[in-house]
Amino acid sequence: MTGLTFAAQDSATMLGREIKHSIRLLRLLIVSAIVVPVVMLLLFDYILGGTIGHGLGDAARGAPYVDFLVPGILIMAVAGSCGPTAINVTLDMTGGFVDRIRTMAVARGALLAGHVVTGVALLVGFRPTASVADWFAVVGIVAAFSFALAWLAAAIGLMTRSVAAANGLTLPLSFLLPFLSSTFVPTATMPAGVRWFAEQQPFTLVVDSLRALLTGAPVGNTPYVALAWCAAIALVSYLWAQAAFRRGTRLT
Repeated sequence: MTGLTFAAQDSATMLGREIKHSIRLLRLLIVSAIVVPVVMLLLFDYILGGTIGHGLGDAARGAPYVDFLVPGILIMAVAGSCGPTAINVTLDMTGGFVDRIRTMAVARGALLAGHVVTGVALLVGFRPTASVADWFAVVGIVAAFSFALAWLAAAIGLMTRSVAAANGLTLPLSFLLPFLSSTFVPTATMPAGVRWFAEQQPFTLVVDSLRALLTGAPVGNTPYVALAWCAAIALVSYLWAQAAFRRGTRLT
């Protein structure tokens, strides 16, 4: 058997273990990847959506605010699974399980959360106009972003020595970066310094790609740039995780 075959078997074994292992973090996964995005969707659509929606201008292209909002909420659901992923890795490392690390909780959590968030979004009025090809592109981008964040969360888990530290270091992925992106408002409405950061960071590119694909807006090259970001994040995180695992060093 080749090295690639062994690696695939090891990864499959670890994925099965991770599914069982994550049951103890089920409540955290439900809250971070499902409850919080759904609450954000309802809060911004029903309570804040009227005021924000009127200020979108051309960015909304005449569509209701919920159509602008949902793509960003889907990505928040993906990012919300980073905490459980990092915590699982930290628990494995501090608990003595250091033979193999292949954690994919983000992809699994994102799949479940995506179904729930999409179902709620349809109930509150979200009406995507994507073609079959567009939907395949949406799934591909979400999967790529999930994979990238999974490795980033795993690397963070390898570098921390406590559950609190692992969870705390993933909070910017779950909340700060989504808010500093085009999730809730167009970046053009932000102050100059914040706007520059928001336009360059990967969350905005991924959200804009999904929004264009789901609502029929011009796509341009944004999905390709978003996928490039996903590949870069995954590669750097993988190398970081491998280096951290070999060194066995931790942050407090």
